[in-house]
Amino acid sequence: MSACAGGTSWKEEVLLHDGSRLIVERSVVRKGRHEPFQRPPIGEESLSFKHPVTHERIRWKDEYGDDLGMSNFGLLMLEIDQKAAYIVVEPRGCLSYNKWGRPNPPYVVFKFQGGDWKRIALQELPTRFKTPNLIMSSPDDAAKQAGGGLITAEKVDQINNNGPFSAAYPQPPQYKTILREPYPTAAGGCPVMVRIKGGWESPGGSKAPIPIKPAIPNETTK
Repeated sequence: MSACAGGTSWKEEVLLHDGSRLIVERSVVRKGRHEPFQRPPIGEESLSFKHPVTHERIRWKDEYGDDLGMSNFGLLMLEIDQKAAYIVVEPRGCLSYNKWGRPNPPYVVFKFQGGDWKRIALQELPTRFKTPNLIMSSPDDAAKQAGGGLITAEKVDQINNNGPFSAAYPQPPQYKTILREPYPTAAGGCPVMVRIKGGWESPGGSKAPIPIKPAIPNETTK
């Protein structure tokens, strides 16, 4: 693990659907709009790996957006299908949820094809890809707490399932497995908002406070 001006980098072992393992390099930079005396949100995030079939070095990056005041997504899953690679993310916060079309289930899926990441429908994600396999909640904090070195797949599973959760606040179902059918609470209380010059407002023209979409505990930027 390494740290640089506002950023944290580390290596993480990913357990793929077929039992094979892949080492990825992750990096998080915190920056963006935040209240006084509170830490900045995740403003940039990247992930890179060597494709086990093509041996190509592939990078995925989520950059800061002025429209959101932070990055767009929280990483959930990376999977490989022969020469293709897939990433599943969730919109980070209510503004991102609206920006990306209020998906239900609340995922955005990308496929690496033609040398670039392109968004695809959830229905195009192979059904054998079921289990989130990346550190989800405040991954930079989890990496620091892990003490450096490679974070094993077993440790990733432990962090995701035991870290922020308890009997009083169990892990939400969308983080246990990749859901395939819409459900009533997917929006997490996020109101419908549209982008306007200088901000966001409801379709009827009313500007209102934007609640943070409830997600994993202790990650206030999701």
